[in-house]
Formats: sequence, C-alpha cells, structure tokens
Amino acid sequence: MRERDEDFTAFVVARSGRLVYIARMLCGDAALAEDLVQTALEKAYLRWDKIEMGDPFGYVRQAVVNQHLSFLRRRPWRERLSGSAAELDQDFHRTVTDPAHDVERRLVLNAALGTLTRRERTVIVLRYVEDLTEVQTAAVLGVAVGTIKSAHSRALQKLRAVPGLSASYVGGKA
Repeated sequence: MRERDEDFTAFVVARSGRLVYIARMLCGDAALAEDLVQTALEKAYLRWDKIEMGDPFGYVRQAVVNQHLSFLRRRPWRERLSGSAAELDQDFHRTVTDPAHDVERRLVLNAALGTLTRRERTVIVLRYVEDLTEVQTAAVLGVAVGTIKSAHSRALQKLRAVPGLSASYVGGKA
C-alpha cells in the first residue's frame, strides 16, 4: 500500500502541472480546471493498481476530458462561447526568446480561443496541445470523426478571422 501511494504521489507531482494546463485550455477557468483535475485524480487513485501498468497519463487525461464533458452536460442546453481565457498564461514550454512577445502572443491566442464554442475549443486543445489525431480526438470525445473534422474546420475558420494571429499560426497561408 505504501509503495502504491508513493507511486501515485510521484505521478501527481510529475504530471499534475500538465494536466491542469490541459484542463485550463479546455475550460478557460483556472479554478474549474483544478477541480476537474482533482476529481480525475481522485478516481485514478482508486484504480491506481490497474492504471499504473498501462498508460497512467493517458488514462488521467481521458478522465479530465470526461469530467470537462460532464460539466458541460450539466450546463444549459446548447453550446456557448467559452468566455475569457485570460488566466491561461501559465508558462509551459516557452520557446520565444523575447518574453514580451511571448506574453503578447499568448494574450492574442487566449482571446481567440475565447471566441470558440466549448466543443471547438476542446477539439483544438486535443488536436494541437495534446497532438492527438482526428481519430484519437473522436475516441476521447466519443463522437464520430466527421464531427471532429467539422468542429476543427469551423474553429480554424474562426481563428483565421482573429486579427493579430499569424496565418501560419492557424493553418492559413503565410
């Protein structure tokens, strides 16, 4: 039991930052993101002996997405804009040498993500932040691949219309 707890604690320490980042990208709210991850980790802890043998990060990431989708299902009937993403400034994998440019870029991207519906935003996060294929994204969300393709297309169209995003950043012509 002690070894199990130590393994789980090591996993949480090593991967919870990335899980919270993914959740924040999905929902646009820091507090909700932490709640989603906490609930997913609680469920994972109960099954840790079985999960640990496979892909624990994939399992918990799936649980975070499922928690997010469950939260959305409890919300009002139809999709709504996901709102402000101003708190998505957690530094993860900084690659730009000028910090001011990096901040400006993230603010523009976060504002652009705020124009997407929750489904579109979820598809974009899973496709580009988690680097999942269309088939994998469809499996995670439990929808048809065609649904992913259409949501992806609509999202990119909206993102291309946002002033300040470079065309190459959203898959357009540079």
